[in-house]
Amino acid sequence: MVVKPDWLRVKAPQWQRVGNVKELLRDLGLNTVCEEASCPNIGECFNEGTATFLMMGPACTRACPYCDIDFEKKPLPLDPTEPDRLAEAVVRMQLNHVVITSVNRDDLADGGASQFVAVIQRIRDRSAHTTIEVLIPDLCGNWEALDRILAAGPDVLNHNTETVPRLYRRVRPQGSYQRSLDLLQRVHETTPWIYSKSGIMVGLGETVAEVEAVMQDLRRVGCDILTIGQYLQPSSKHLGVQTFVHPEQFAAWRTLGESMGFLQVVSSPLTRSSYHAEQVRSLMAQYPRQRPSQQLS
Repeated sequence: MVVKPDWLRVKAPQWQRVGNVKELLRDLGLNTVCEEASCPNIGECFNEGTATFLMMGPACTRACPYCDIDFEKKPLPLDPTEPDRLAEAVVRMQLNHVVITSVNRDDLADGGASQFVAVIQRIRDRSAHTTIEVLIPDLCGNWEALDRILAAGPDVLNHNTETVPRLYRRVRPQGSYQRSLDLLQRVHETTPWIYSKSGIMVGLGETVAEVEAVMQDLRRVGCDILTIGQYLQPSSKHLGVQTFVHPEQFAAWRTLGESMGFLQVVSSPLTRSSYHAEQVRSLMAQYPRQRPSQQLS
């Protein structure tokens, strides 16, 4: 058994603030990936009044052995009220930046793209100042569905690579490394004004060279933002941790990624895909991009 090192300790959360956010989420009948995926940063993020909303769940049609979200082969139909309830939460929490993700819905023809479109539109209607980040599944390679999400105009399109190609069969048995790269490349080529983002988790048996090869692949397809974090085993039923990567290695990856041309690299043991995602607002100010409607005719 690999012993968890001291650098993975997190501060005890202020449960009063956590409880307030949880109460709001329960009142609106919403799920968060913070809770469903047993994120170690839940205390810090809830204390700050932020959350990553999980749509179309809480059950997922894929059973990835690293993930703590429940598996359900035939989940419930989509709830048409969910986009309105989620937009209401954004308003009540007065969020400047919101992250919207979902379970995989391989049972749906568009993978749930219509729900992403609806929630983006509702948030734009209710809270125009809020920047929107969507963390989407691979949609089984349905690029028409992806194009509909992009047309709705999120500020950031995030799709996680998760691991290195050699480990895909064990870690993401229903995923495809090339399909994930293709998705990110399409974002870059068709909507270059939308910031693209991806994440990798380490500690599953990959080598340093393999991680760096993934970083090179992500830059090759135009990925703007990269997150790298330590995999933590949610329970004894999930994949075990092979190594706890030292913070110095995470710092080295951050330096390397910046030299490769990523606009932002967030790399640390406790980094998760949406951890401190609100910092992208300063990045957008530093590296502004014009949408077609902003360009001169």
